[in-house]
Formats: sequence, C-alpha cells, structure tokens
Amino acid sequence: MKIVKIIAGIFLVALVLIQFIPVDYNQNDTVPQTDFMVVHKVPEAIQKKIQVSCYDCHSNNTQYPWYNRVQPVAWFLEDHIKEGKAELNFNEWDSLSSRRKTSKLRSIIKQIESGEMPLDSYTLIHRDAKFSKEETEEIINWVTQLKDSL
Repeated sequence: MKIVKIIAGIFLVALVLIQFIPVDYNQNDTVPQTDFMVVHKVPEAIQKKIQVSCYDCHSNNTQYPWYNRVQPVAWFLEDHIKEGKAELNFNEWDSLSSRRKTSKLRSIIKQIESGEMPLDSYTLIHRDAKFSKEETEEIINWVTQLKDSL
C-alpha cells in the first residue's frame, strides 16, 4: 500500500510541474490579405460556419477553450492544430497555386461529404461547429462552384 501512495504522490507532483511548461499558442490579431475569406466573396452564412467549424485548427488564430490551460490537454490541442494547419491553413490560402487550391477545395468537399470534417472530437465539445444537412449541402455547393471557377 505504501508503494501505491509513493507512485500516486510522484504522479501528482509531475502533474503539477507540467503545468508550468509553456505552450506556443496559435493566436494572431490580424487577418492577412492571403486569407480565404478576404480572397473570395464568401456568403455570410457560409463564412460564419467555416470560421466556427474550421478556423480553430486551420488558421493562425485559434479561439481556445478554458481547458486549454491544463496540461497535457494543451499539448494535445497544439499538436492537433499544427497538424491541421500543415494540411490546410485558410490564412495562407492565396499563397497556394491555382492547382493546389483546386486540390484543397476538392479535399474540403470530400471530407465534408464523408463527415470527416469537422472532427467528431471537436464537435463533441463545440456543438455549434457541427454541420446540419442543409449547411452541408450549402457549403458543398458553394465550394464546388468556387472550385469550378478557378
């Protein structure tokens, strides 16, 4: 029983100590001229939905929840955001070639249609990020028109 208390004590001390390890937050107050919303005339309803559902992981400005202040949750979120931005960063949209933009739009359509995006782990906590059937159709139709116009 004594060994369990020692292990629990070490675990508790480690948990407290990791709270002091800083995280590089993904926050920026400016919207660059290369941003997807700046480059394209996105209808307001679609713009709001994409910002709520996609921009936290796919832009340079994440709106962090309260639990991001707790380690190791913050590390998990930062890793997830880095992966999302590596795949698609809406803030750097206009720096992509036309061919790459078309490919990204095709991927967006596929992932929204299949329900891969937004991630279930994200919509579990951020209920407003979930797409309704109507929103899904509206976004897919608009993105398809955009893709075809490039």
